Parts: sequence; C-alpha cells; structure tokens
Amino acid sequence: MDDAPTNGRKGLLAAAAVGAATTIAGRALLGRLTGGRFGDADEYNTAKVTVSGPIRRNQGRPSPLSGPGGATADDVVEQIEAANEDEDVEALLVELNTPGGEVVPSDDIRRAAADFDGPTVAYATDLCASGGYWIASGCDELWARDASLVGSIGVVGSRPNAKGLADKLGISYEQFTAGEYKDAGVPLKEIEEDEREYLQGIIDGYYEQFVETVSEGRDMDPEEIRETEARVYLGDDAAEIGLVDELGTEDDVEDRLADLLGTEPAVREFTPDRGLAERLGIGAERVAFAAGSGVSDAFVDDGGDIDVELR
Repeated sequence: MDDAPTNGRKGLLAAAAVGAATTIAGRALLGRLTGGRFGDADEYNTAKVTVSGPIRRNQGRPSPLSGPGGATADDVVEQIEAANEDEDVEALLVELNTPGGEVVPSDDIRRAAADFDGPTVAYATDLCASGGYWIASGCDELWARDASLVGSIGVVGSRPNAKGLADKLGISYEQFTAGEYKDAGVPLKEIEEDEREYLQGIIDGYYEQFVETVSEGRDMDPEEIRETEARVYLGDDAAEIGLVDELGTEDDVEDRLADLLGTEPAVREFTPDRGLAERLGIGAERVAFAAGSGVSDAFVDDGGDIDVELR
C-alpha cells in the first residue's frame, strides 16, 4: 500500500512525458506538411512572433493554474532577437492581438522589431490597441482585417481611493517620507490638488512620448494622431485615416511578404525557449491540478500605488 502514491506519481510523470513527446513530434510533422505556417519548418525564411493578451514584463515561469496569459515582453524580445541572429530568417511577421499593457515592456518589443535587419510586417488580428499599436509603430507596415479593432493611442493611470472605507473601519494613515511627493497617490489618503497635477503630468508625459513614437514610426503628423482622441477604429476606418497600411487576411500578408522577399515566404513560428524538463514539469503540474476538485484564479497587482498602462 505504501508504494501506491509513488507509483501514481511515476505514472503521472510518464504520461506527461509521452504526451509532451507526442506533441513535439506532431508539431514537427505539421511543420513539414504546412511549410512552417504552424510548428517548425525544415526550411524557412520568415520568422513569426505573436503578441497576445495584456503586455507585461516577464515574471518567471507561468503558474500551472493559469491558462494562456498575456504576452511576456522579455520572451517576445528574445524571440525577435533570436530571429534576427538566425541566418535563414530574412523577414519578420509580428502578429498582434492585444489590448495593450505596460509602457516600457511595450517599447522593448517595439525597439526589438525596429532593430530587426530585414522587412518587418505587423498583422493585427482581433485587436491592436495602445501598447499593441506602440509595437506596430516599430514595423515597416501594419496590416489588419476589416473587422479588427485598431488604435487607442492613449495612456491611462489609475489609483484606488480607499479613504472613505478606511474612515469607516477606523483606519488612519500615517507614513514617514522624505520628499514632498514621495507618497503621492497613496490610496488611504485623499489626493491633494498639487499631487493630482503632478501625477497627471506623468500621464501627459507618457502620452506625448506615445504620440512622438507613433509619429516617427508611422510617418504621421502628430496632430493627426492627437485627433484620434485615443479611440479604437474598425480596420477599414483605421486604414482610411492612415493608422493601417493595408487590409487583408493572413494569406494576403504572406503575398506581401513574397513581394518583399522576391520569393515565397516559408514561415517559422518562434516561441519561448523552454527546455524539455521545464515543459514536462508544467505539463505534469497542469494534469495534477486538473484532477483536483476545482481551480480558483486570482490576479494580484504587484505594482506601485499608481498603475500606468497603454490601454
């Protein structure tokens, strides 16, 4: 009886190993059959990286409890840099489906795309907003679908105001700081007007940087960008006002890549570089958690008192 738990764990790990090996073999076969459009191609000349979900800084290995999460900027930058160093890669396709996210991580991805040595095409699928558009401004061209949502060139900053709740609970705020604005935006006290102006100035600074970045990357007049008023547009409307270069499907984008390369594109999708042991570990943990009675998901913001995002 004492060996039952051990045998069970061994069986679980063995099943995960077989599943991972089958998946890897399947991806390789699919890559050969599809010329690399999915999986890995034996021969390729175009790298594809995907930015999906909220954009954030890399925070280590994902939890087995979490499903597909936001784009981790460090991983995406690593993929683009790996593609740039790959002698077989001549062009870069950046697929975007994101509502935006953190400012500096978005800019890290944009810079990596801008530094790529070769044609770069961004392709908006469902949503390319804020941080996603910031990234697209680092590419040579931006394509979208008719029904894609594109734009939201703006910045938002937020702070919770828990002063009323604290008063009801009899909680008082006392903090020792050096520097007039060190505790500006702390949620347990009312914000003063000069603090509001100070924090709004930071948001305005990010916005001006956003406008300047898009203006330079998209070769647009800054006033044209401001006139969008941080709205999102359907793809055809975005193309009409110059936020998008062309409309089309992924097949149309690949036709464009063929024009840029002078040959048919063979696309390889670059994904985060995780070792087999790590992939097996994540797979086994997810199987174990799935066998439980239920899963609860919690999002914890580990930022400061003021959250600033491109969205």
